Amino acid sequence: MITSTRRVSPDKSEVRIAFSLEDTSDVKDVEGIPQTFPDLEQRLQPVPPCVSLRESVQVHKEHCRMAREFHQVKHEIAAIDDCKRQLLADLVEDEKVAMEIARLEEEFLRLTEENRTLMTVHNECAQQLERLCLPNQTRQDSS
Repeated sequence: MITSTRRVSPDKSEVRIAFSLEDTSDVKDVEGIPQTFPDLEQRLQPVPPCVSLRESVQVHKEHCRMAREFHQVKHEIAAIDDCKRQLLADLVEDEKVAMEIARLEEEFLRLTEENRTLMTVHNECAQQLERLCLPNQTRQDSS
């Protein structure tokens, strides 16, 4: 604690002023905060406070808090942008897969119909062969 006593004039009583340098908690807090923030433009960097003014220290602390918050939000936005890019890439891939599935379904339907047609032709040919072979068998059996 520093104390100063002065007599302003001979007929006035003494004026005593006392202050302490012991309460430096705000100053210590400021010393622990980084003074530069790489994400901020130079013109937006916090200016070191005038440590003798509590309001200046408070403004500096608030400015540093906002700079840290800005840094955090900026990184969150970058992470969300990365996630968005990945989701868009996944969407494009899913659309390609969906188109391939649709193409394969069409091909399956076409081949199924072709198979049905071939089975019908096969059955008709088998019946026709049976009809043609039947008279030959009866002729051979009679001989």
